[in-house]
Amino acid sequence: MSVAAPSPEEPPPTRLLDLPTDLLVRVVSRCEAVDIARVAAVSLLFHASLALEGIRLRAQERGFELPALPEGESCAVRWLCSAALLCESNPPARAAAGSRHSLFIDGEGRLSSCGKEVEEGEEEEEDEEDEVEEFSGLLGHGEGVTRLNTPTRLPSTLGGERAVSVSAGAGHSLALTADGAVWSWGGGSLGQLGHGDLQNQLLPKKIEALAGQRVVAVSAGDGYSLALTADGAVWSWGYGYSGRLGHGDQQDQLLPMKIEAMAGQRVLAVSAGFAHSLAITADGSVWSWGRGTFGKLGHGQQQQNQLEPKKVEAFAGQRVIAVSAGNLHSLAITADGSVWSWGWGACGRLGHGDQQGQLLPMKIEALAGQRVLAVSAGFAHSLALTADGAVWSWGAGGGGKLGHGDEQSQLLPKKVEALTARRVVAVSAGVMHSLAPTADGAIWSWGDGQDGQLGHGDTQRQQLPKKVEDQRA
Repeated sequence: MSVAAPSPEEPPPTRLLDLPTDLLVRVVSRCEAVDIARVAAVSLLFHASLALEGIRLRAQERGFELPALPEGESCAVRWLCSAALLCESNPPARAAAGSRHSLFIDGEGRLSSCGKEVEEGEEEEEDEEDEVEEFSGLLGHGEGVTRLNTPTRLPSTLGGERAVSVSAGAGHSLALTADGAVWSWGGGSLGQLGHGDLQNQLLPKKIEALAGQRVVAVSAGDGYSLALTADGAVWSWGYGYSGRLGHGDQQDQLLPMKIEAMAGQRVLAVSAGFAHSLAITADGSVWSWGRGTFGKLGHGQQQQNQLEPKKVEAFAGQRVIAVSAGNLHSLAITADGSVWSWGWGACGRLGHGDQQGQLLPMKIEALAGQRVLAVSAGFAHSLALTADGAVWSWGAGGGGKLGHGDEQSQLLPKKVEALTARRVVAVSAGVMHSLAPTADGAIWSWGDGQDGQLGHGDTQRQQLPKKVEDQRA
């Protein structure tokens, strides 16, 4: 009887942690930030240093730098994952929809704009307040340029620096450059340009009062502006009525002024609306201030104006990663990808299936099951971007700004099917139009184009998203 020779012993399978560390870090960086935090919390093999390196690589590959760990933070992984979620939900805006104009940043960091200048004596669309202003320079192209139907490159070189983010207000514009400087142009009659006077600016002008500060985000509201600096401080300037500047009074500010009421809080995101402001702090809390009517500040029955930032207690126990202040409503995203809304509910802008107002933040149940990455609150409509690159819209449908091929209002979020084949990376809701940049570098616009703000070379309405063609030099 023959006996089979023993087979050579097979090598034991390679353990996960036997793989090269740089490979493991790269694998980790491909995971969603929230998944990294979850695994690091329950796995004995998934050690903290690996998670930390992976989340930092993830941030680096997406073009942002994570803030330093705050003192007293017991779990570095959780903190950095939350910070990464927040940064990814508040990316620099390379396209911004305003009232009658749009702003764009091309791949080389150059600015373009399109839309219409408000004419002398012409009144802006109003709602709750009588705030009419005359302004010029909205498009940033200098004297004589009052209308552009196609995105056209601004003559300013911004001091030779690349633009990294833009914000379009009702009558003025802001741009953030790679060196952390802020440039402003348009109407200055309320001090919203931050140059210490009430003059309009026909071309972008650097805000010298912020020299020495590294600004990381800007937001332009109606007659006022916000800036967030790298140290987590918030600065505001412009029209102070109703307390939207957060300085404890209703005084106008012609120069940027730090909001001292937020001292001791590290702010990571800001949003300027029509007459109210929102901010997120490092612990995931939401703070609001300004006009309190219709409950858009989120403080319940207390609908009076807030002259200083006040924490929205309704989010206790939640970690908020993104906020957007609209005209009369507000939106927020929590770390689990849920969307919350509050304020005036007319036209369905809150997304709860009715037109009821909400004095406290309320979760939009119609988006349950969708992981939302970004939101934008417009004048009377809302946009959301989900993790699969899809866009959802709801609220007032006039002009086709919801992108569903009609002008019907939507009381519940509805997917914009015309963008299904595109991977959208950001959304911006204006007064009567919407913008959506896609992963291939294109920008799509839809809504009322009567002022040329859609950038399609005409003044037609677009009830479905349409690609904005190449910008003109």
